[in-house]
Amino acid sequence: MARMEVTVRLFATLRERAGAREVTLELPDGARVSDALEALGGLAEGLPLVMAVNREYAGEDQVLGAGDELVLIPPVSGGEAAVQHARVTADPLSLDSLVERVRHRRAGAVVTFQGVTREVERLEYEVYAEMAEEKLAAIVAEAVERHGLCAAAAEHRVGGVPLGEPSVAVAVSAPHRPAAFAGAREIIDRVKAEAPIWKKEVEGGEGRWVEGTRP
Repeated sequence: MARMEVTVRLFATLRERAGAREVTLELPDGARVSDALEALGGLAEGLPLVMAVNREYAGEDQVLGAGDELVLIPPVSGGEAAVQHARVTADPLSLDSLVERVRHRRAGAVVTFQGVTREVERLEYEVYAEMAEEKLAAIVAEAVERHGLCAAAAEHRVGGVPLGEPSVAVAVSAPHRPAAFAGAREIIDRVKAEAPIWKKEVEGGEGRWVEGTRP
């Protein structure tokens, strides 16, 4: 079977464990991120990791190619893992619940956002749930890293959302308010632009799909 080389970059705790900033793995063609993690043995044991391939966040099932750079990112923010939460759900959204998720002892600011059904009887959301949750998780993780957030959470509702009820909710916390505002704004803007979610406006029993943009 043909084989390929993949570079794995390591930071902080992982770098110290390995005694090197990067290692080179020889893997079979078609290997996935999970295969690379297995080849590293117990190096990452006990750490909640985020992975990136060629500077894009990736899951364990992503296929690797020859010459790819795999980065293992251990908990950040001074060694204290930032709380990250993202999901799609058919249940009504609770902003209070999200705020509880982002409470943090280092946080001096908490910013929240809700997108609420307006003007029509209800909105109906169709979602490619598996991809949408992965995309929401990646957006939240990137905002945490970029803005130095203490915690961030985002939820999007699926199915019917009556007039006046929230269809999307975001909460973030940060040491200072500029980062909290910027992080919350980035998350909601990217969710609207990138997540595979489609919206139908329903009024008087008739519905119309809202024209969107290409992700």
